[in-house]
Amino acid sequence: MSVGHYRKTSDLADTLAVFPLPGALLFPRWELPLNIFEPRYLNMIDDAMAGSRLIGMVQAMGGSKARPLLAEVGCAGRITSYSETEDGRYLITLTGIARFAIGEEMDVTTPYRQVRPEWNPYAPDLVAANETVLPSRDKLIGALKTYVEINKMQADWSAVEDAPLETLVNALCSGCPFSTIEKQALIEAPTLKARAETLITLLRMDVPGNDAGTMQ
Repeated sequence: MSVGHYRKTSDLADTLAVFPLPGALLFPRWELPLNIFEPRYLNMIDDAMAGSRLIGMVQAMGGSKARPLLAEVGCAGRITSYSETEDGRYLITLTGIARFAIGEEMDVTTPYRQVRPEWNPYAPDLVAANETVLPSRDKLIGALKTYVEINKMQADWSAVEDAPLETLVNALCSGCPFSTIEKQALIEAPTLKARAETLITLLRMDVPGNDAGTMQ
């Protein structure tokens, strides 16, 4: 199954506006709601809506607020929902299309930053993964239950049980309070299977006495 009308990497943009934001993860087929209020990013959304409707979510990895350091890998999303508030903010939803590596940052006059994305390493993102190759739901839920208990958190277990496995993996990657570096490891995991296995490892890292790297 392809993602929208993007069936191959040549269907994607040669240049991409990027939105650096720590902790906000976008994955293929995953939706990310955003509240846009900074003038430079309002400008970015205006231009995206007039063009491809694609923007790249990239984690900020330190640096200054005005010009943060960009992670090497992000995910492009298409604006699939858009509204404007009375005070001039944009409320949008991005639907993830495919990840990309930053080939180079472009020298531009726009107030927002743009890059040349390298899509080919992540071409498989355009086709939904086969969930039968993923770790079992029981294995993932077992790790999550221990993580939730240790961190005194709450979870909607009925939603956890009912969600498609890819949706559950992406929701946990996005919603769990992992560090920026840990979240970047989830973005860069080469396949959905690898992302799920990395997620399970991160969930288990908080378990006292466990060596998450050797648990099966």
